[in-house]
Amino acid sequence: MKQQITTFLTFQKSNAEDAMNFYVDLFDNSKIINIQRWGENGPVEKGKIMRATFDLNGNLFMCSDSPPIHAWDFTPAVSNYIECENEVELANLFEKLSANGNIMMPLDNYGFSQKFGFLEDRFGISWQLNLE
Repeated sequence: MKQQITTFLTFQKSNAEDAMNFYVDLFDNSKIINIQRWGENGPVEKGKIMRATFDLNGNLFMCSDSPPIHAWDFTPAVSNYIECENEVELANLFEKLSANGNIMMPLDNYGFSQKFGFLEDRFGISWQLNLE
């Protein structure tokens, strides 16, 4: 068994590629590793992502455009946590990730951190951003 643990994102609104491109553009040292697309006779629109692998600054992710629509979706109970090196980085990531999303905890001092924010991006993925 390979020991690599990979975060898998199941998109149900045919927006896996948009999300993947957004994240790869946002984070330094990131890239798309491979993309497998649904063909002509697939269960979703031709060209949608069957499975894609991408790297976000050394962290491996996979995603797909799910053929069935499930009763569940992303939940804030599982989130991506980022330690930011400075306030500029923190503010920049918070602004870009929260655009057209949902701010659950605005950037502030909550006692456990000098500055922290919690948000859900426009794709439904949750992020916790913390100032080191």
